[in-house]
Amino acid sequence: MTRFIKSTVWIVFAVPVAYLAIIWNKLPERVPMHYNLKGEVDRYGNKMELLVLAAFITAINIGVYFLLVNINRIDPKKKYRMDNLPRMRQIAFFICIFISAIACFVLYSLSNEVKKFNPNFIVVGIGLLFTLLGNYFYSIKPNYFAGIRTPWALENENNWKLTHQLSGKLWFGGGIAIVVVGLLLKDTFLFVSLMAIILIMVIVPIVYSYRLYAKEKKQRQTEK
Repeated sequence: MTRFIKSTVWIVFAVPVAYLAIIWNKLPERVPMHYNLKGEVDRYGNKMELLVLAAFITAINIGVYFLLVNINRIDPKKKYRMDNLPRMRQIAFFICIFISAIACFVLYSLSNEVKKFNPNFIVVGIGLLFTLLGNYFYSIKPNYFAGIRTPWALENENNWKLTHQLSGKLWFGGGIAIVVVGLLLKDTFLFVSLMAIILIMVIVPIVYSYRLYAKEKKQRQTEK
């Protein structure tokens, strides 16, 4: 898997730029460059601005990937640095695919002079990404940069394990719920539902991790 990622990730980086090159001659001179909160165009610009946009997104994508695959070098949890590296590389790879897909969707919308931007595609993509990340929670080891990094989980391996077992199920189910929301809802209902699901996915594991810590602390005090 590692060899495949190393040989493929540069193709993923190049996809938005390659897509822009393919459609370049078909672009009008003026294209939508910004949408308001209602998804309506509120600024047009020269198509040359798309080059800057594609280059910026590609640079961000490359930066995110190399940050995630090298961040283990400064992780205080030295015990699991090498164990987590393959997982971090895979997570970084899928995040890069997500960013490139979103970039192509944005470029497609801008190049086709879409009058009203549809965020549902992006929401569905976010849901799929959360579902994928949920699968990695079952196997990721304690570290300071990925996962549910509560102080109680970082201090106790059992707390980390149990918290991430719950989080894996919650993020997988939450990701599916976000996909459904992205397919069915629009505008304000879409945004509110997305935020509500994400809050649940974040808050529940934190509360659960603390309750595990409090329960264990109480048990230790009782034994004394």
